[in-house]
Parts: sequence; C-alpha cells; structure tokens
Amino acid sequence: MVLFDLDDTLVDRQLALARWVASFRGSFGLGQEDESWLANLLAERAVPEHFEAVRARFRLSEPADVLWGRYCTGMAAAVCCPPDVLAGLEELRAVGWRIGVATNGAADIQWAKLRATGIADRADAVCVSEEVGARKPDPALFFEAVRRCGGLRDGDQAWMVGDGAVNDIGGGQAAGLRTVWVDRGATWPETLSEPDHQVPDARTAIELLKSLGPRKSET
Repeated sequence: MVLFDLDDTLVDRQLALARWVASFRGSFGLGQEDESWLANLLAERAVPEHFEAVRARFRLSEPADVLWGRYCTGMAAAVCCPPDVLAGLEELRAVGWRIGVATNGAADIQWAKLRATGIADRADAVCVSEEVGARKPDPALFFEAVRRCGGLRDGDQAWMVGDGAVNDIGGGQAAGLRTVWVDRGATWPETLSEPDHQVPDARTAIELLKSLGPRKSET
C-alpha cells in the first residue's frame, strides 16, 4: 500500500495557484501589488475564511462563499496531473499496489482537484484532513488513510510519498510508514530524521515503488 500527498507531489499546486491568481487579477482589474498579496495569502493553504479578507481588501460585492466557489472552480481548471504520473498510478495498481491519497486541506477544493485531474479515478481511497478532523503530520490522518485503503494485511508494508519534510515524511514516520521524499530540488533538513528514499518527482517515486514490490515485510 502507498499513500500519496496531493499538492506539489501528484500535482503542481504552486503553478496552478499562480495561474489562478493571474486570472483573478485580470477579472477584477487588480494591480501587481494586489496580486502579490493574494498569492502570499494563499501560498501555504487556502480556506473559505481567507476570502472574507479578499472581499474586504478589494471591496468586492460578491459574498465570500461565492469567491471561495470561484477559487475552487478555477483551481480545478488550472491544476493538472502529468500524464506519466496518472499512467504510473495505473501501473502500480496493475501490479498489486493499493493507492491512497492523504492530503491536508478543505474537502471541496481538494476533491475538485482530485476529480478534475483524474486522480480520484485511480485511487482506492482518499483521506482529506477536513473530513477526518486531523491534519498531517498527525498520525491519525495516516491511520485513517490506511484504514480506508482496506487496512494492512498480514505482512504488508505501507509507504508515504510526499514533498513535505515535516507533514508527509515526519508524519508518515510517526505513523510507522516507510517514506519517499519528493524533494523538488530541495535539500533535506539536517535536523529531521531522513526518509527511506529521496526522489525528484512523483514519477520517479512510482518507478521506485514498482521496483520494490508489492513487497512483504521480512520475518
């Protein structure tokens, strides 16, 4: 079994966000400074409450929930999962891997991205923090994701693949999972316990997992 992070692991959230912010700026005639403010506000995560601040700053007439809906729709349209990664998920399932997605975020935006990209059709289970009431790196989210994938069978190994050193790798380790860090060109923080493997992108992680199994733990 393998759990994948969504944002900046299976999909490039930062690229999609830049596209959405530019589109939003054009729609409302905002300036460059306003675009930078909006990008910074939503850089790490986006929640409906952020759009109360957006509405107030730009003196928009649309209610915050309408702006949030605009964001969800726009991000779903802007984000994509590379075809080779989608194909890789299918390849993993074909050779016996169960695939879960373990992601922090609001349910409506995360599900919008999962469905729009086709990832939802290629996963055995999805675990979104808002639905679970726990956020990575809390082991509770990982435990729930494993449960939704059918639980660990006798001798199974479970893996976590993600770009977050603390949320994905540290959280996965705390939950007893083996880990693959998608480094995206970054250097591993020396103060943290190292992952089992380090790769540049999700497709390379998939090839690594294919080479490992499905693999039973040794006795």
